[in-house]
Amino acid sequence: MRALLAGLLLAASPAAAVTCEDITFEGTSFTACTVDATTEDLRLFHRDAAGEVLGTFSNIETAIAPRTLAFGMNAGMYHEDRRAVGLYIQDGVQTAGIVTSDGPGNFGLLPNGLLCLTDDSARVIESLAYVATEPDCRDASQSGPMLVIDGALHPDFIPNSDSLNIRNGVGTSGDGTRAVFAIANQPVNFHTFARFFRDRMETPDALYFDGRVSRMLAPQLGRNDFGLPMGPMVGVVE
Repeated sequence: MRALLAGLLLAASPAAAVTCEDITFEGTSFTACTVDATTEDLRLFHRDAAGEVLGTFSNIETAIAPRTLAFGMNAGMYHEDRRAVGLYIQDGVQTAGIVTSDGPGNFGLLPNGLLCLTDDSARVIESLAYVATEPDCRDASQSGPMLVIDGALHPDFIPNSDSLNIRNGVGTSGDGTRAVFAIANQPVNFHTFARFFRDRMETPDALYFDGRVSRMLAPQLGRNDFGLPMGPMVGVVE
């Protein structure tokens, strides 16, 4: 009887909204959080109801209370006033336009791309493909460069590059049902970071978010990274 009751309680327990784990890939430590985009409330955050930039995970939690964040991460580059650098859409409202020209810095290292969220999907889309197809994204945040494009690494990545940094980004499954948000826990180059998404996490499309600003909230792991206020952020509400 006790075994039966224990089994029933276990079966009735809600599944975690996000699965976070520490992973070692080719000697480098990463933390990856996997989200089922078909069932979880995955969304972007930038400003509160009064139009003020949220900037921190704690401000998001204040804004969504009594609900909580099951996961959080910075989700794109931004200007000094924390406006999004490229395309930004939240709840169907576009506040910044798509940028398709090359330019300085990582954002301008084409091809770049964006994370496109709907109520039941998450997709990383290359920027020119977005312009050509005009998908209906409820939320979207542009960044760059693309890490993986349809299974191929960005053509400018160098295997043994000594350009090392703490980096974070997102990869999505081919059918858009699964999103993997990852951060390197030690400096890593673009080539290794991209292969982590493609070869270890099996995401055929992946996008770089940032290196100078790379932070994660992962309550499952007791992790809450602090630092200067951020621009666009992504999280799962539960």
